[in-house]
Amino acid sequence: MAHRGISGVATGGLDERTEAEAEFGDSEFPAASVLSRHPDGPGRRLRAVSQENAHIYAQRCLCQRHRCPSGRDSDSRAPLRETTRRLDAPHAARSPHPPAHPTSQFNIAYPPAGTQKKLDIDDENKLRAFYDKRISAEVDGEHLGEEFKGYIVKIMGGHDKQGFAMKQGVLTVGRVQVLMSRGQSGFKGYGRRNGERRRKSVRGCIVSHEISTLNLVIVKKGENDIPGLTDTEVARPRGPKRASKIRKMFNLTKDDDVRHYVKIYGRKIEKDGKTRLKCPKIQRLVTPQRLQRKRAIKAEKMAKIAKRKSEQAAYHKVIVARVKEERERRSESMAKKRAVRQASQASRDA
Repeated sequence: MAHRGISGVATGGLDERTEAEAEFGDSEFPAASVLSRHPDGPGRRLRAVSQENAHIYAQRCLCQRHRCPSGRDSDSRAPLRETTRRLDAPHAARSPHPPAHPTSQFNIAYPPAGTQKKLDIDDENKLRAFYDKRISAEVDGEHLGEEFKGYIVKIMGGHDKQGFAMKQGVLTVGRVQVLMSRGQSGFKGYGRRNGERRRKSVRGCIVSHEISTLNLVIVKKGENDIPGLTDTEVARPRGPKRASKIRKMFNLTKDDDVRHYVKIYGRKIEKDGKTRLKCPKIQRLVTPQRLQRKRAIKAEKMAKIAKRKSEQAAYHKVIVARVKEERERRSESMAKKRAVRQASQASRDA
């Protein structure tokens, strides 16, 4: 015979019945009575309680019945309600207090060397130093361990336990839905219409116990090197592409041709027994063709300006002529009216 607990889900066989089950009976089994005693009300749909949890309820109810003969007072229901809240955590409100043993992953980067290291920390004393800190805040690295003594790290971002990224400017600890446009951080917007906005869930920029991954950058190096982070250097996989950055890398002037220097870090590709050098395409490179194009664009722009000025002058000339003609017509009309008025006045006097 299978017993059905909360929500009518079978909880397993009852061949081995406990003392509490025998005393309560099938009708008063605690797993079935917890639903009516839950503070959310009997109409709320709760998750099924497993057979092991049902035995826990039975034992607790038996202890309460021995203390209180009636077994129906409010004191005996309190521990049942507390246990139900703990086991049914997804349906209850999230606790504002951090868990007993939180675990966070720290991704620490050292840009000058191009290295990165991952740390898994479950020590509450170390994690507490980062709580209530915002993105872009600098924290003493000694909180991570003795090997980080003298280091200063900067918080760059992170993710919560559900994978939602932290967003700069959202001054809250929890998760919110922000109305975003295409191109903003946290919303790529591929396949959307122009000007379309969507609400996306993001985590606030304040670090809390809900953050599972935190990205840090070393802004100040300490006295001792950290193995795998500051004692090694990773070569750049690719060189710069912009002309100004190539000049900065090789300390060149504007007179030097940067096209000869990209060959230094070009990749050698072998195909069909031939080896060729593949170099990056230089961006913002000033060539004679680019200068000629700029001159043509400027000449076209100046021609449009001259044409607009000539058309404006011609229009102004036409407007002046029309105003002059209107003034002359009005003066002639006024002269005729004046002559008629004088003639009528002279006829009256005669």
